[in-house]
Amino acid sequence: MDPFYRELEQALESAEGDIWTETVLEGEHRGEKRLLSAAPDEEITVPKENQDVTGTDGTGCRVFRERIGRTPKLIVCGGGHVSVPIIQIGKMLGFTVTVLEDRPKFADHARAAGADTVICQEFGDGLAQIKGDWDSWFVIVTRGHRYDAECLEKILRKDYAYVGMMGSRRRVSIVKEQLEQKGVNRERLDGVHTPIGLKIKAQTPEEIAVSVMAEIIEIKNSRGMSGGYSAELLEALLDGQNPQKRVLATIISRKGSAPRGVGTKMLILEDGNTIDTIGGGCVESEIIQTALLMMRTGEPVFQIRRVDMTTDVAEEEGMVCGGVVEVMLEVLF
Repeated sequence: MDPFYRELEQALESAEGDIWTETVLEGEHRGEKRLLSAAPDEEITVPKENQDVTGTDGTGCRVFRERIGRTPKLIVCGGGHVSVPIIQIGKMLGFTVTVLEDRPKFADHARAAGADTVICQEFGDGLAQIKGDWDSWFVIVTRGHRYDAECLEKILRKDYAYVGMMGSRRRVSIVKEQLEQKGVNRERLDGVHTPIGLKIKAQTPEEIAVSVMAEIIEIKNSRGMSGGYSAELLEALLDGQNPQKRVLATIISRKGSAPRGVGTKMLILEDGNTIDTIGGGCVESEIIQTALLMMRTGEPVFQIRRVDMTTDVAEEEGMVCGGVVEVMLEVLF
């Protein structure tokens, strides 16, 4: 297996700044990859969004540069009625979910809802075990403003992608004033998403959970990161025991209303099975057939396939998106 993926795995586990990958798309070095990264306080000279850029490798060739997102971590403070659907939706969306709850009965509810980790301790002690980083999404839904204040103070001293807190405007105002008096930075306090969630007039715990996770999705997807490599996909790429050939398909450009974004990936195995998706439907079917042919014939080992969903043929096939995508296909041995 290409050592690039082992290097990527190590970077995802240890690097603190942005992680970028670069793939040469044309010329004698097409298909070659390398890893770029930057420390949190270092400015990296790459685009703000995933895209191909011409000439940046010194040869004038197209190069696809992609910011890789880590598996997002959802940390829920509180295990009450609203937490349960937040946990369930978070898991559905691919987050690893950690719940902090000091009451054993409610901690059990969080476990039953599918949380990956449940820390049944006082909130301060539990948060001391959470490092925090730019892929950590904190949701505060405790049972009282005393616990809200304790959680918020601890969280705002960490790195995070998002902090949201449930509560009335009066309750939130009290918490913020208390923390400002204790020396917590006002700018950070004002950056807390509260009242939490998108304004959809949510009432039930399930509706509130939808509004919270919708707000998180909106912010997460505005950061310009790709779908990256899911844990299952990366595990398959690193599996040296599997004798099957594999093709990694990555969307490298998109115009119009294509089903998935740039950087979305799918792995096609020699037996026809797949891991992850680039949008389903006829687009995915065409890419799978191309990948199987590449593995069967042995060539090419690298190509870029353009799929046009605006033609008459696309309409007849029921491709309703109406966009155009370029998909990079790489045979992996």
